[in-house]
Amino acid sequence: MVNFFERVLQHPNYYRQFNCGQSLITAFNCPMEARLMKTRFADLWTQYNYLFYVIDGEKTWHTARGSYHIQKDSCVFVRKGGFILEQLMDTGFCVMLFFIPDQFICDTLYSRTKPLQKYEQQHEPVMLLESSEMLQGFFLSMSAYFAGMEDPDPSLLELKFKELVLNIADNAVNKDLLSYFCTLLHRPQAILLQRVMEDNFCYNLKLDVYAELSNRSLSAFKRDFEKIFNCTPGKWLLEKRLQYALHLLSNQHKTVGEAAFESGFESASHFSRAFKTRFGKGPAAMRNEVLV
Repeated sequence: MVNFFERVLQHPNYYRQFNCGQSLITAFNCPMEARLMKTRFADLWTQYNYLFYVIDGEKTWHTARGSYHIQKDSCVFVRKGGFILEQLMDTGFCVMLFFIPDQFICDTLYSRTKPLQKYEQQHEPVMLLESSEMLQGFFLSMSAYFAGMEDPDPSLLELKFKELVLNIADNAVNKDLLSYFCTLLHRPQAILLQRVMEDNFCYNLKLDVYAELSNRSLSAFKRDFEKIFNCTPGKWLLEKRLQYALHLLSNQHKTVGEAAFESGFESASHFSRAFKTRFGKGPAAMRNEVLV
């Protein structure tokens, strides 16, 4: 999978970028943006959460929990991890984009005079925010910086990042995202690791990426994983992906190639071998039985 954050950094001609430590703000305004996507689908991941405002165009984000069609004037927060991005080839996609690390979010929320109210509901990988007057005013103020010739000072950018997070935290309508903020502030590390794995098992990511997403070193990730799941990450991922592939073949009538791709296998041949070893018959035979 391609690292979305690094991909943005590698294309300064397409993205005007303002950097602030590990955070990045970038504006994108290119009708020919399809040049960056050679196919309709791109499997991507990022180690940072990101928020974006859609100036024009539309795309679809596919995740383990569902698909999200994003259109013009949407303000969207996407949790760090993997996703499949579907390009509508006849449209451009112009956005104002903000990458925001977990620690920056936590540090900013801790600085609030009024503690963040606790929200217990589940939060999705992709969350649409209410486009309030405050949020619209924020994006308007940022557009002035992007229209200017000089880059703003990094200390000013840091204040703008904090303003964005605090604006969101002050709007009780954004319950899904506030629930995620509460998770960052109050939930133990074990729950973070479980959530990372459940949300990202179906992507072909390396173990060191899963470790980074759960804020751990690789050795700490392996140790904590075995304590929580009572097996190694490799065995758990294989079983989880095979069960998900079986669901795709049996209940959603996916092709073998689609099931292999959507459940995180490197290739259809590797998928077929592993599937037959686990279930006693190949995925094509299993699919044919269901369709009869």
